[in-house]
Amino acid sequence: MRILIYGAGVIGSIYAVLMSEAGYDVTVLARGKRLTDLLNNGLRYYKNGKVETANIMVIDKLEDDDKYDYIFLPVRTEQLKQALYELKSNKSPNIVTMVNTLEKYEELEKICGGNRLIPAFPGAGGSIDNGILNASLTPKIIQPTTFGEIGKRKTNRTAELSEIFRRSRIPYQIVPDMHNWQISHLGMVVPIADAYYMSSSPETVYKNKAIMKKTAKQMKSNFKILAKHKMLSPFKFYLFMLCPTCIFTMVLSVVFKSRFGHKFMYEHSMNAPQEMRQLHTEFSCFFSMTAYAVILARKIISHEIG
Repeated sequence: MRILIYGAGVIGSIYAVLMSEAGYDVTVLARGKRLTDLLNNGLRYYKNGKVETANIMVIDKLEDDDKYDYIFLPVRTEQLKQALYELKSNKSPNIVTMVNTLEKYEELEKICGGNRLIPAFPGAGGSIDNGILNASLTPKIIQPTTFGEIGKRKTNRTAELSEIFRRSRIPYQIVPDMHNWQISHLGMVVPIADAYYMSSSPETVYKNKAIMKKTAKQMKSNFKILAKHKMLSPFKFYLFMLCPTCIFTMVLSVVFKSRFGHKFMYEHSMNAPQEMRQLHTEFSCFFSMTAYAVILARKIISHEIG
């Protein structure tokens, strides 16, 4: 099976490493400084305190007739549509979009054509230090790699993709509605990123009780709105929503302070401010439009009854 990782950042690199270790034929498409480093030194990564080099191919351009069984697309929000346009004429049948987005996948799929998209979200984080990948998977109980077919399609590739993750020792889960899952996920991560950006000392924001409380209240508010519209997923978010604000604030402070928080929350927020600020704007607009739709529906119903 041939796999292409379309992007060589932290997420793309760790999935390339794990899939190559599992014995898959993995190619990584890279550009810029990262491409130069990979061509000169290979994809280097830390494993058990030592630096290893992954068994992968590296390319800087994808030809139309260069066909892969799966293309994984771990790019940032602002890069997604351009990447899909670039893949439009390529003949590979399956594109796994591992990205934060509020876009409806049916609309995104129109860009590249066919029933090619498989919405997904990675469960990993870390950094690339001096050209060496220093990253890991998030614990399964917190955030496994998540994916699902658009519109609850029934396909054989769901089982095939599951096997790729299982063989690569990547914890995963399949959800029935990735769009709702993504919106719920952003209801959590947007306030987390905002907390760092509000602080004059982002790395120690957990010490700022006012910001921690504001973050807890915003997350709870987001979850309540999504629950009201039957869009909240997964179930653990209902527990967060019902948790008293004072307790939730303390929990968030501990998480922000932890090594987990630094690796999976702080580093991404600091490395991708443009993406997170764009998601903040899109998420706020989504909520405003949702609230407007509810008000309009109530007015229509009231008018019809009257």
